[in-house]
Amino acid sequence: MAERNTSRRFVAVIAALIAVIAVSGGVAEAQKATLPVGDQRAEYVFPPTGETLPYRFYVPTTWDRESALPILLFLHGAGADENAYLDMSDGLLRRLAEMHGYIVVSPLGYTRLGAYGNPLRLPAVFGESAAAAAQRAAVTPERRRELAFSELDVITVLEIVTEAYGADRGRTFLAGHSMGSGGTWHLAARYPERWRAVAPMSGPFIDAETYPFDLIRDLPILMTEGTGATPSLAGSRALAEFMENGDFDFEYLEVDGDHGSMVPMVLPAIFEFFDAVSAR
Repeated sequence: MAERNTSRRFVAVIAALIAVIAVSGGVAEAQKATLPVGDQRAEYVFPPTGETLPYRFYVPTTWDRESALPILLFLHGAGADENAYLDMSDGLLRRLAEMHGYIVVSPLGYTRLGAYGNPLRLPAVFGESAAAAAQRAAVTPERRRELAFSELDVITVLEIVTEAYGADRGRTFLAGHSMGSGGTWHLAARYPERWRAVAPMSGPFIDAETYPFDLIRDLPILMTEGTGATPSLAGSRALAEFMENGDFDFEYLEVDGDHGSMVPMVLPAIFEFFDAVSAR
């Protein structure tokens, strides 16, 4: 009950801040002083449906309340929720956010299987265009609605936290694992101007025949995969070869792990990559 009350108080603070932003174009210093840092759980009312949706985020405890911090939108895998990856490996993602000075935002994505707007799933990895076409053709109106709402949820949550904390819009990053990797590829092309760099992890859910590659040609990308991730490994290797042979700002990293265990293995490299891109 205490946690829910804290979330409600935080939502009230966010609502007040957004009202201030709308009037003044910025966050008043007095309101900044009330913003919580560290590990935060919150919820908001999703405008299209009136549902209350949860999200979670982490703000470095060293934030001076003046600096515009970089912000990372992190998308979870299928069946997980906004908490799963922030709690994984004893909070490794939170510890890296603290160490590197990033706000990390972890939304639900409307449902645990929302997929952030990308209808592709196994076996429709890169190079399996027939499977991708069949999956797109099978999308029902109800599923199309869920996909749209999933995309809207994550972008809305990113905007709420970005505005509230005055995060650096020039250093907004995107990463995700498995289904979240498919969402990363999808949102990278949907909003290429929004991201400073992206990091899809073990989920090459991207159709070679239809994906708008030109939209991400100048976007720095670090793709990671596990050598034991047999459902997606071949697609990731084929996609890496395609990107490396094209005119893309692209890096590929394989680690000796399976589909799930590769995540904590590559997270430090992802933050180092984002730091390097910021320093360019």
